[in-house]
Amino acid sequence: MPQTAKTPSGKPLSGRAIVTIIGADRVGIIAGISAVIAEAGVNILDISQSVMRDFFTMIMMVDLSASDVSFDDLRERLARKGAALAVKVEIEREEIFKAMHRV
Repeated sequence: MPQTAKTPSGKPLSGRAIVTIIGADRVGIIAGISAVIAEAGVNILDISQSVMRDFFTMIMMVDLSASDVSFDDLRERLARKGAALAVKVEIEREEIFKAMHRV
């Protein structure tokens, strides 16, 4: 039986993660990243993107619970697609993202 991933405090991790994309604006960024996410069986729950001058930024909340790939595999797939699109792509589980950005 597979073990459920847990937070450092022992609570089960939620099935959500935060994906951030930053780079020079160009055609195909949203399509490329969204395709990787869809192919992994991950659902986009919320998305925000903007272009500031020539810089593209996007943040997504995704649901990993129906995914058929591991978190690490998804991270690698996103990084490869980001490199192909010349953007930086990062993914963090929701709990880790919240802990890192707590003020």
